[in-house]
Amino acid sequence: MESERSAIIELHMPGKSPSEILKLLNIAKGRRAFIYRTINRYKETGDTVDKPRSGRPCSVTTSAPKKVVRERIRRNPHRSMRKMALELNISRRAIQKVVKRDLGMRSFKRKKVQFLSGSVKEKRVSRSKSLLALHAIGVLENTIFSDEKIFTIEEATNSQNDRVISTSVSAIPDKFRYISRMKKPLSVMVWAGVSAVGRTPLIFIPPGVKINAKTYQELVLEPVVKGLSQTMFSGQQFVFQQDGAPAHTANTTQDWLKHNIPNFIHKDEWPPYSPDLNPMDYSVWSILENKACSVSHNTVSSLKISLCREWEKIPQETLRAAVEGFPNRLRAVISKKGGYIE
Repeated sequence: MESERSAIIELHMPGKSPSEILKLLNIAKGRRAFIYRTINRYKETGDTVDKPRSGRPCSVTTSAPKKVVRERIRRNPHRSMRKMALELNISRRAIQKVVKRDLGMRSFKRKKVQFLSGSVKEKRVSRSKSLLALHAIGVLENTIFSDEKIFTIEEATNSQNDRVISTSVSAIPDKFRYISRMKKPLSVMVWAGVSAVGRTPLIFIPPGVKINAKTYQELVLEPVVKGLSQTMFSGQQFVFQQDGAPAHTANTTQDWLKHNIPNFIHKDEWPPYSPDLNPMDYSVWSILENKACSVSHNTVSSLKISLCREWEKIPQETLRAAVEGFPNRLRAVISKKGGYIE
């Protein structure tokens, strides 16, 4: 290495360019930066030796420690880097370097999900295949996806990236430092639906009203869904989707849909326990909540105003992209053999 540096400087002194030096010394093109660093170091220090480095050189990234760490992670990826460092008698920093830089890995948070039995996974696969076949022939082209969600007056937060910049913890003002939480915050249940070409208005369920088959039909299906062919799809037929909530799968609801909505996804056609397949769940609700609940609200009325305002602000391109991701998610469920895809 040192002889190469000396040869580079010897050619640089008469005025040879880095490209010419590369050819004369037959140095691989991928090491062009090595030539520039050598010349710049010579200009700065008058020498070609390495600059003094901060800290002691890394001593554990040899093949042996890397092999040990890789094998331990292979046997059990749910391992603590701190514990591995103690067991191998090396620093935590060194373990992090091996995992991230040498093995190309990083840690991920585990996620709580609904337990999926073998029979549920089988239904998710078989029904996803059926829906994908319908989508392939254009049957699901004008599908409107619907869902309900409860919003509270509290500020929505993401623990993964909710940070405050300050010189110290004590210097952070209380209004930014703390996120207050109540035992039973005021809330409102909202129903909505989206398609590639539009969205329904937000439907607020009155406080104290339990969503059963009767109220679902009176508050949502009759006044909103029934007229979507004219209000959203310009007289064309559409397909209505809903999840497996009891009010949705009730016999009276299914009968209402048969008589009023020619095309809908029957309760035995939608994959069970599949929020990861509904654009409202895997995309739209979180977008709305992040915007409308970025700050806490004093009243439910204030929350409703914020929800309606931010609902109209969501670009239709965003909703279309979420809806168009549906067939790829069906394929992912099939590929995962019915397991969760998020």
